[in-house]
Amino acid sequence: MNILTIAYKSLRFRALASALTALSVALGIMMMVAVLVIYGIVGETFSQRSVGVGLVIGPKGSDLGMVLNSIYRVGRAGEPMPYAFYKDILLGKDKEWADWIDHAIPLTMGDVTEEGAFPIVGTTAEYFTVEYVPGRRFMMRGELPLQPFEAVIGSRVAAHNGWDLGSEFRLVHGGAESDHIHNETFKVVGVLAATGTANDKTAFVNLDGFYMVAGHEKPVGEAVRRLRDFGFTVTPEREARLERMAAHIQKEHEMTNRMLEEAKKAGQPPPKIVPHNHETPDEFKEVSYIFVRTKKPSQSIFLTGLINEGKIAQAINPIPVMYQLMNDLVGNVRLVLLVLTGLIVVVAGVGIFVSIYNSMADRRREIAIMRSLGAHRMTVLGIILGEAMLLCIGGGILGLLLGHGLVVIAAPIVEAKAGLILNPWKFEPVELALFPVLLILAAAVGILPGLTAYRTDVAQSLSE
Repeated sequence: MNILTIAYKSLRFRALASALTALSVALGIMMMVAVLVIYGIVGETFSQRSVGVGLVIGPKGSDLGMVLNSIYRVGRAGEPMPYAFYKDILLGKDKEWADWIDHAIPLTMGDVTEEGAFPIVGTTAEYFTVEYVPGRRFMMRGELPLQPFEAVIGSRVAAHNGWDLGSEFRLVHGGAESDHIHNETFKVVGVLAATGTANDKTAFVNLDGFYMVAGHEKPVGEAVRRLRDFGFTVTPEREARLERMAAHIQKEHEMTNRMLEEAKKAGQPPPKIVPHNHETPDEFKEVSYIFVRTKKPSQSIFLTGLINEGKIAQAINPIPVMYQLMNDLVGNVRLVLLVLTGLIVVVAGVGIFVSIYNSMADRRREIAIMRSLGAHRMTVLGIILGEAMLLCIGGGILGLLLGHGLVVIAAPIVEAKAGLILNPWKFEPVELALFPVLLILAAAVGILPGLTAYRTDVAQSLSE
C-alpha cells in the first residue's frame, strides 16, 4: 500500500472534515477560474482576433461608443450620416483615396426585432462576403439578402426565436423600449453559422428594404440640413423635388394604413405589406456607420487623417480603442478580482493547515502504532503531505468544474445585460498553472503538521 493510498484512507476516515476543507479550496479556485475564463473571453472579443474591420467611419462623438455600437451592438448609434456621404465621398471616383478602398460597407441601425429585441442592422450583401475576423468568413444556410425585404439572421437569433429559412418578422422602431412596430415584414433567406461574435445576435436586413420601411426616410427639412452639414449643395429646385417625392411616399403610407384599419374593423387578418413601387431617393437615406478596409495598412492611416480633418465625421481604428479599454478598465478589475480570489485560496490553505494540525493530537497513537510496525519517519511525513496534496488537488479539480459551471450560469445573464457572448467551456491555458501552485500550497501547509508527526515520540504516545 503506497503513501497516497494511506493518505486517502485517512481522509476518508475524517470524511466530513476533509470534504469541507476541500470545498473551501474549491470555492476559491471556482472564483479564480471564472474570472480567468470570463476575462479571457472578453479579451478575445475586444481584440484584433475578433475584429475584421480596418476602419469605422461615423458621426463625430465618442470613439468607444462608436466601436461598441457598430461592432459589438452595445448601446445606441448617434445621429446618422447622409447616404450621399457614403456614396459620393467614399465611393466617388474623383477622390484622391478612390483607389485605396478595398471594401466600404454601409450599416444603418436603431431598430430591433419584435421577438427577442435583437438589434437590426441594415446593410448590403457585401457584408457577408468579406472576412468577419481575420482569416474567417461567414458560413450560411440559404442565400444572400439581395431583394429589398429579405433578411439574414445570426445563430442566436434563430435559436432564441425558433426562426429558420422562410420565417418572417417585423421591426420595432427606436429600440426595445419603443412600442412602435412597423407593418412591413422581412423574410429570412439566410441563417448564419455560429461565429462567437456579435453577429450571432443580430438580424441583418437588406439596406434598400430598410429604407422602404415607413418612417425610416428622413423628413425633407432634416435631410436637407444634414446634406448641407456634410458639405453638399441643395438648390431650391432640388429641395422642391424632394418635397414632391416625400408627398408621394406619404400618400403610399396613408393608403397602407387605411388598408390595415379596414381589415381590422372587418375582423380580417391584416394584409401583407409589400415593398413600395418606388425606390427611396438617396437624399432620404442615411447610414449609421461605414466599415472600411483599405488595400494597404498605410492607406488606412492616411484615410483616417483625411476624414478626421472634417468637423462632422470621424474615422477610427477599433483595435487601439478596445485595447485601451481592456487595459485601463477591465485589466484593473481583473487584477483586483484575482487578488481577492487568491486571498480566498490562501485562506483555504490556512484551513487545511488548521484541520491537519488539529488532528495531530488525536492521531498521535495512530502514528505511534504505524512507527512501531516499521513505518519510517519519512513515510509518516509523506502521508501527512499526501493528505494536504489530495485536499488541495481534489479541491482544485472540483473548483475547476465549478468555475466553468459558474460561467454557464452567468453566460445568458451577461449576454442579456451586456450583449457579450460567453463560451463557458473555453479553456484558458493559465488554468494549468493552478495545479503547480496548489502543489506548492499543499507542501507549505502540510510541512509543519508533517514535521509534528515526524517527531512523534513512539514510546510516550503508546504509553498514553
